[in-house]
Amino acid sequence: MTGLAPTGYQDTFARDHLPPPEQWPALEFTTELLQYPQRLNAATALLDVPIARFGADRPALRTPDGEVWSYGELRQRTNQIAGYLTDELGLVTGNRVLLRSPNNPWTVAAWLAVLKAGGIVVTTMAALRAREVAPIVEKTCPAIALVDHRFAVPIHELRDTIAPDLKVVEYGADSPDDLTRLIADRPTQFTAVDTAADDVALFGPTSGSTGIPKITTHFHRDILSIDNTFGRTTLQLEPDDLVACTAPFAFTFGLGMLVVFPLRAGACAFLTESATPAQLADLVQAHGITALATAPTAYKQILRSGNAEQLRTLRKAVSAGEHIQLETWHEMRERLGLRIIDGIGATEMLHIFISAAGDDIREGATGKPVPGYRATILDDEGNETGPGEIGRLAVIGPVGCRYLADDRQRSYVLNGWNVTGDTFTRDADGYFWYQARTDNMIVSSGYNIGGPEVEAAVEEHPDVVECAVVAKPDPERGSIVCAFVVLRAGADSDAAAVKEIQDFVKAHIAPYKYPREVRFVDALPRNASGKLQHFRLREALDTEARRGSATEATS
Repeated sequence: MTGLAPTGYQDTFARDHLPPPEQWPALEFTTELLQYPQRLNAATALLDVPIARFGADRPALRTPDGEVWSYGELRQRTNQIAGYLTDELGLVTGNRVLLRSPNNPWTVAAWLAVLKAGGIVVTTMAALRAREVAPIVEKTCPAIALVDHRFAVPIHELRDTIAPDLKVVEYGADSPDDLTRLIADRPTQFTAVDTAADDVALFGPTSGSTGIPKITTHFHRDILSIDNTFGRTTLQLEPDDLVACTAPFAFTFGLGMLVVFPLRAGACAFLTESATPAQLADLVQAHGITALATAPTAYKQILRSGNAEQLRTLRKAVSAGEHIQLETWHEMRERLGLRIIDGIGATEMLHIFISAAGDDIREGATGKPVPGYRATILDDEGNETGPGEIGRLAVIGPVGCRYLADDRQRSYVLNGWNVTGDTFTRDADGYFWYQARTDNMIVSSGYNIGGPEVEAAVEEHPDVVECAVVAKPDPERGSIVCAFVVLRAGADSDAAAVKEIQDFVKAHIAPYKYPREVRFVDALPRNASGKLQHFRLREALDTEARRGSATEATS
């Protein structure tokens, strides 16, 4: 690839499948922190450098059950896994390694080990079903899968059907062939592979609005860039911080908040595999968590449940995944004196690129481009607009969209800009104000849910003739998945039928994607050529919501 440094990889799959140079976004390295050497391994920067600065005995990872890994212990286990990948599993530099697990210490060690050994990490959500992981496997062609033993069955199914050469190793169980046992006596020293700063380190699958995920590619330097922009200039963690985040590592938001930012700061990550908002508040209080990152829905539910006082130990709170309501932001400030840091990011951009903290926050605005980025608003023709005009958000910085062998690259990058799929306005002072999504992605409680994927799952039910899925405004979750369903003649359309369809969907795709509301209709709206008109369903729901608000106001 023209302009890239000589690769450190024998397997050149990643570079061979990058978009052609003319389809890349512009990349800019405009601050001192964003200047990188030609050779760089991110795992060294995330582990060895902090240990040299802060010491090996500092706590790096903690869990609710009291388990604590020091920086030194994390490095030892990382090195042992890296050695096992290389010596026993035959990892060739540039090979892909699939990870599938909830957030726990062994997954962090495995993630770092892959980078250190010169592999490319493909992190997937434990909640995904085999059919959802299959296209990721087909696109990234992993050689090895390191899988939490509780979530291994779908990966074995994929190995037996579409990936016969995939080597699957489980971890977290008390068995002789468990990874944690296999590495126990291995050397604790490992020399990181000499990777280029622009060698691919991470493949990040998107949620996929069509059910077919796009695979974003991120270089070793990109992993450091998200800290050298948002992490260092806006979040500003300190070594004594204990950081919690509800997003899984497979979401790059969670990866940044729980791995990249804490390790670079010499801080400690608090890893929870799952927690309701009420449980989250309990954990913050019980463990003295000082920095929390979660979706706006969680903050709202903590406030409504009367558990806000349990967040008193927080000095930092980050909200992302969806726009935070001003009412929630105000209540957090008034009750706790805490100014939530709002932000917008994208898997394509790896993390947050517009935000504000402290006195720089303007209530109701998402913020300004963080140092290292610049942003604008584009009209339908791709021209930059003036202050106050609504248009498409576009951004340029040290990272950018590079889909793996995907024609959709052309629609994300326009004249060098990364166009995120969000509509914003920008005021005269340079603050950006969120308006809406421009595509058919449903954002519910911080999760991106592709409507077409849910439609396909619903339509597999034997009683369903056709289905259309749209977002319905919801005061708790921002929006929910609402399915309009046409049933076969004679099929029941009662409450039991609704639950049956919901359970059916949960069994076929990740449970968080199921339609929380199912409406049975005689027909779906279509235009003269027969094309389904989702916008008419959205308009009907919006009208219904306005009428409901008007009724409440007059009652």
